[in-house]
Amino acid sequence: MELRQLRYFVEVAEREHISEAAEHLHVAQSAVSRQIANLEEELGTALFERVGRNVKLTPIGKIFLEHAITALNAIDFAVKQVEEYLDPERGSIKIGFPTSLASYVLPTVISAFKKEYPDVSFHLRQGSYRYLIEAVRNRELNLAFLGPVTRKDETINSLILFNENICALLPANHRLAKRDKIQLDELRNDHFVLFPEGYILHKVVVDACKSAGFSPKVISVGEDMDALKGLVAAGIGVTLLPESSFYDSTPRLTIKMKIDNPSITRNVGIIYPANRELAPSEQVFLKFVQSFFSRLNQFQ
Repeated sequence: MELRQLRYFVEVAEREHISEAAEHLHVAQSAVSRQIANLEEELGTALFERVGRNVKLTPIGKIFLEHAITALNAIDFAVKQVEEYLDPERGSIKIGFPTSLASYVLPTVISAFKKEYPDVSFHLRQGSYRYLIEAVRNRELNLAFLGPVTRKDETINSLILFNENICALLPANHRLAKRDKIQLDELRNDHFVLFPEGYILHKVVVDACKSAGFSPKVISVGEDMDALKGLVAAGIGVTLLPESSFYDSTPRLTIKMKIDNPSITRNVGIIYPANRELAPSEQVFLKFVQSFFSRLNQFQ
């Protein structure tokens, strides 16, 4: 059995058409048909059945397809690992991140990394807090930024990069807008706009309000930072957001306000698997990130 046969088989199975598969593979249709026939002969069973001008997988063909894809992915990953060991500065890094780090932290660190390692490519995946943790656990991702960082367990290592304050964002015409700072309790009668339940920043805000002696009156929700900032700018309500989300600018028609009591903070970091080795390019990136934020923290 040859890798070429498996690749031809998968291509035909996904397109359900031999000539289209051949065109995509840039080979003759007869070559594809011959390799499929050789594969079926070796396995001793038909993998396809003809349906008009198309082909469909047989029941055993569907089973074989699942394992063929797994085998090809494993081989491709092994080749990638070898290439990266030979030259880790030309690898590919897949990173997960939450919406709260999308506007400033992620582009800042990747831009700095690309200046030193221009040939490393990135595949970025945005996801919820729970998704990112599970993705690292189940091998879908090896690296993910988080804020706050999950507690270390037997499957995940974590590296805290920095700590930041959580600030209030108020409409520009809010009764407290001219203050330098506020106490959280002063917002007990305000309407709040928050991330939906299940988002970690929803829990951070609710827990902070409860520690100040009240439950926030949530009138609307948004699934990203821009949506929440827009709701505040429209005067729908107030919200609490990480300070890093204001580094570029504070949205027009809003006021960023420091919270004096209680002091609300979160840590931001990166998680990676504890039970498997990172690819060389991922190890280079992890060391760079640690050094990058260590230097930044020295000047703050």
